[in-house]
Amino acid sequence: MVDYAAGAPERRYPLWPALDQPLLWAVVAGLLLGLVVVASASVSVADQATGDAFYYFKRQAVFAVLAAGTAFALVQVPLANWQQGSWLMLLLALLLLTLVLIPGIGHEVNGASRWISLGAFNLQVAEPVKILLTLYLADYLVRRGERLRTSTVAFLVPVGVGTLCALLLLSQPDFGTALLLMALVTALLFLAGAPLWRFAALVAGLAGVAGLLIVQAPYRWERVTSFLDPWSDPFNSGFQLTQSLIAIGRGEWHGVGLGDSVQKLFYLPEAHTDFVFSVLAEEGGLLAVTAVIGLFVFIVLRAMATGWACHRHRLPFAGYVAWAVGLIIGMQAFINMGVATGLLPTKGLTLPLFSYGGSSMVVTGALMGLLLRAGCELSHARAEGRRPEEARP
Repeated sequence: MVDYAAGAPERRYPLWPALDQPLLWAVVAGLLLGLVVVASASVSVADQATGDAFYYFKRQAVFAVLAAGTAFALVQVPLANWQQGSWLMLLLALLLLTLVLIPGIGHEVNGASRWISLGAFNLQVAEPVKILLTLYLADYLVRRGERLRTSTVAFLVPVGVGTLCALLLLSQPDFGTALLLMALVTALLFLAGAPLWRFAALVAGLAGVAGLLIVQAPYRWERVTSFLDPWSDPFNSGFQLTQSLIAIGRGEWHGVGLGDSVQKLFYLPEAHTDFVFSVLAEEGGLLAVTAVIGLFVFIVLRAMATGWACHRHRLPFAGYVAWAVGLIIGMQAFINMGVATGLLPTKGLTLPLFSYGGSSMVVTGALMGLLLRAGCELSHARAEGRRPEEARP
């Protein structure tokens, strides 16, 4: 399949009319709502830690502006530019994952070395790696798409790359992101048309490895057992989940009101980061929870629809990028909300657009910028009169 975006000189089109307006405003709505929730969830802990009740809110507002700027910048860049540098993207991802493990460069917190200090804030390297690996995989699937369906070697190359990244993440350790990246690789291979038996074998193998890693690490096994019955030890291993469930239960239908959460007052750990969804549920109730879930469902479906339309209009690289963005946002949101509600064992994954954190916010902005750019190139293709074709990627 020919990638017209990479092969032909790009014509200039007005940017604003080409943007996916519903998607753009959905992301803006999520970003603004996330700022409100972070402000409410972090008031007590910020006041105790810094003496400024809105310390984390102010920082998150700065991160939101940086994220918006990043998205705006990436919308301007043709995706063909990223495709041409896909190998550099992979090398940069491996470099970041290696640097964070070097003493003196990697910043360790609670026994985990996941950050590189950049002065004003700490960069969590797993976040940009999501984008870098996405760009490499999208280019590989475009170049090797046909061989992928017939050659075992072509199938194993992205699996090997994903495994290498996952091993480096496990060395930090960061089991949640490692699992997310391998799930991304698996899903993209399936969407690219990999034979079903290879896909099934890969899923079975990953499930076996994940189970082995859980059993071998006592702290991971403790998370699984406490997740199955958090009330058996509510003041130790099950503390986070029980407090989260109490917060969600207190929200009922309409919530207790903005700013009136009790669980955020030093009962619920990480209330403004990993468990911000619990505070949202307590203060906004089922109505707010339904709205947020609907927001993520809309973003994911929009991304998947954009990806499919890009493939039909012979823009395969843009299509894979759009699919990858939808998968990353969807899986990360599902895991975060699943952890908060007790559906999944505890994982340190943030809720996109909502959880406090500079790395997560800026990378989410970058992902949205790439997705909006894919939509722009799709709009340009349609403006040129390029007819869609009924063919698989």
